[in-house]
Amino acid sequence: MFCAAPPSKVIEETPSPIMTPELRAEMGAHAVAAAKSVNYEGVGTIEFLVDSHLKYYFLEMNTRLQVEHPITERVTGIDLVKEQILVANGEALTLKQEDIKMTGHAIECRIYAEDPDNNFMPSPGTIIHIIEPMGLGVRIDGYVYKGYKIPIYYDPMISKMIVWSRTREDTIRRMNRALSEYRITGIKTSIKFLMRIMKAPDFVNGQYDTHFIENNNDFLFTPEPEDSIREDMAMIASFLDYHEKLLAATPKVIHNTLGNNWKDLGRKKNVLRF
Repeated sequence: MFCAAPPSKVIEETPSPIMTPELRAEMGAHAVAAAKSVNYEGVGTIEFLVDSHLKYYFLEMNTRLQVEHPITERVTGIDLVKEQILVANGEALTLKQEDIKMTGHAIECRIYAEDPDNNFMPSPGTIIHIIEPMGLGVRIDGYVYKGYKIPIYYDPMISKMIVWSRTREDTIRRMNRALSEYRITGIKTSIKFLMRIMKAPDFVNGQYDTHFIENNNDFLFTPEPEDSIREDMAMIASFLDYHEKLLAATPKVIHNTLGNNWKDLGRKKNVLRF
């Protein structure tokens, strides 16, 4: 994972591109020993920093679920929230360590209400239109909706998009597709910035560290030609919102024939696709 400025995590993925089975086993053993040393019970996370020589250093322990827990759930098939509740209720875990297997690759993108091209300034305001991507291997954990007002007082993260596939390469492709279908208008978001990250050679090759953003500054902050297309899509979305409000204010005309709401919804969604 890596951070933006001001400090906030942007992307998480599992398994790590630099992780080896031996390193995972060794770090895992130290994490378990640390938890046992304080008689810890419940879901928690012990974080390490790893250098270019695969030397690792204890960073911190969080005695709670992490924001990035969905990618762990996706590759292991374990409901961490359920297990946490069971333990808190004094019940036994439903599985043992040897039962846990990792399958495929998962990436999580944090969607922020902020402007990456303006030093990641927060972007409070009202969401005019929102369409969340769907499809195989795509999960959205979010809370905003059309008409929701983004406040100025809290963390600007408005959703997390978790994507899974069999390989890291397929996961990156799937994430690119999902990000391109994510539509939020009325505020600035980090979606376009995340799309640039997905195309950055250092990220694609798994060669990144905590200095990734500053080391790839020119690539990440140079607008792509397709950005102008997305601005056109934003205007179309605003027009659709205006059109819907106009229809709501227009007296209803009763027809003898019934319309098809599913077709109407499909037509509106197709206008936003390209």
